Amino acid sequence: MVLAVLAFTPSKTFATVFIVGGDQGWRARVDYAVWAEGKVFRVGDKLVFKYPKCFHNVVKVNEYQFQKCSAPRGVKALATGNDVVELKTVGRNFYICSVGRNCADGCQKLVIDVKPHHGTAGH
Repeated sequence: MVLAVLAFTPSKTFATVFIVGGDQGWRARVDYAVWAEGKVFRVGDKLVFKYPKCFHNVVKVNEYQFQKCSAPRGVKALATGNDVVELKTVGRNFYICSVGRNCADGCQKLVIDVKPHHGTAGH
């Protein structure tokens, strides 16, 4: 019986950890569209945003807020300098830095398309 339950439990062993921006990390004036190009992001994967705290943060936003570089009111930004975000929803996910004008002037924003988990039917 235990084996049957384990066989149908989604495994997190296939999760990939992505360091956003690679060696450059999460900072202004990095082309995150180029960084994300060719990568396959799936539910269960993790994004790690590495940056000097006090100078940057991470805010998950919707598409309109992404285009306007505008964080929603009352949202608590991630600001540890080593933020780990587990991808939980299929579809487009949007992230910005809401410190100063880093998003608007420095293009410090990321959009990714998240696919279903490896174990999802049809994959």
